[in-house]
Amino acid sequence: MIVLDGLGAGAAVDAHRFGDAGADTLGHVAASAPGGLSVPALERLGLGCVAPLAGVAAPARPDAVIGRLAERSAAKDSAVGHWELMGHVTHRPPPVYPEGFPPQVMERFAAATGRGWLCNAPASGTEVIERHGAEHLRTGALIVYTSADSVFQVAAHEALVPPEELYRHCAAAREILQGPHAVLRVIARPFAGEPGAFVRTAGRRDLALAPPGPTALDLLLEAGVPTVGVGKIGQLFAGRGLGADHASAGDADGLRIVAQALREMGEGLVLANLLDLDTRYGHRNDPLGFAEGLRRIDEALRAVLAALGDGDLLVVTADHGNDPTTPGTDHTREWVPLIAHVAGADHEGARWVGEFADVAGTALHRLGIGAAGALAGRPIPLPEALSPSRT
Repeated sequence: MIVLDGLGAGAAVDAHRFGDAGADTLGHVAASAPGGLSVPALERLGLGCVAPLAGVAAPARPDAVIGRLAERSAAKDSAVGHWELMGHVTHRPPPVYPEGFPPQVMERFAAATGRGWLCNAPASGTEVIERHGAEHLRTGALIVYTSADSVFQVAAHEALVPPEELYRHCAAAREILQGPHAVLRVIARPFAGEPGAFVRTAGRRDLALAPPGPTALDLLLEAGVPTVGVGKIGQLFAGRGLGADHASAGDADGLRIVAQALREMGEGLVLANLLDLDTRYGHRNDPLGFAEGLRRIDEALRAVLAALGDGDLLVVTADHGNDPTTPGTDHTREWVPLIAHVAGADHEGARWVGEFADVAGTALHRLGIGAAGALAGRPIPLPEALSPSRT
């Protein structure tokens, strides 16, 4: 199961409540790219049947069950989105801080780290280091900022605050941010370079809350079914429910790890998060980069398709939107695409409109685990392979 972080497929029914009326990540990215999107593998699977997309044909009989999924949780965050994809719905909105974090939080953070702080307001990650980076180097104060999401982000220059020290400061913040201030994620954001040319480095680390209830990963692992996380899955689930967890160095590397796991596993669930579309392009209002990122994903996806045995299921979906053409740099409340491909099967043009948690319901059903009402989600009706090669 591959989660394309930030790949929304049109404004959700309740998008206006989140200030996201008119958002359409896929549609707007496709329209922005000269000639539209170039994604032949996803096109064959049926991406163009999710919604009309510039450059992407809509085959009459796509090689997958095609549809869209709606989020029930009261958020549009990666952690909540992934939890719901794995069957846990978050009904209470997580805390957000449009005016910055209160004094009692910042005072405890300063005491725990021994450093001061700068900013403490919603900000773009690239802009905040340009605005405060020089003062940070001069004073040693940490740059603390948030967004429309439930996050506490800490940026520090690697030459002044080595990443391991930054991670300790973020771990201290994670201990402080509990109870009424239990933000979904504390995020370490190391950067490097000189004033005027600061760049964020690859050392990002997310310290997420553990899911408040069980997920499909928990049920599968307890039943002895192998579970593998790829990308930042381990961080989003606080390490829970995973038999193995593999970090990745970008989307192409993540898909390489997925293909390798498929070749080595007899059965089980591989859950991968591909982050680049969200962090490199969506948050930076770069639709052309977003389209190019999709092209690279499409190219790397071919190895995953080749690694599938007859009867294996590949699900491609997303956790929220991040429309790079809308004002602001935050996530957008959208439907997400559903592509559910059973290798070796005739999908007969099937369609499905459901909820995020249907991904969990499908995983548990196909792997023979009964959720017994513990989780949200229904199994998506899928065809059987004509000649399945493995269970």
